[in-house]
Amino acid sequence: MQPNVGGIDRVLRFVVGIILLSLLVLLEGDARWWGLVGLVPLGTALLRWCPLYPMLGINTCPRGTRAA
Repeated sequence: MQPNVGGIDRVLRFVVGIILLSLLVLLEGDARWWGLVGLVPLGTALLRWCPLYPMLGINTCPRGTRAA
């Protein structure tokens, strides 16, 4: 897997993931489980790879930081 998530994109995904995961604590009842959706942007930020990007032809990773 070649990285396809760049710096700003990665930071935004990480922040959104943390915010969504916080819903597990902030909300009550069954609605709080929607916070688990935060694992998706958090995981793509940590792996620097988004499976949807190749299908859409998007790559936000700078050329110099791509894996060989």
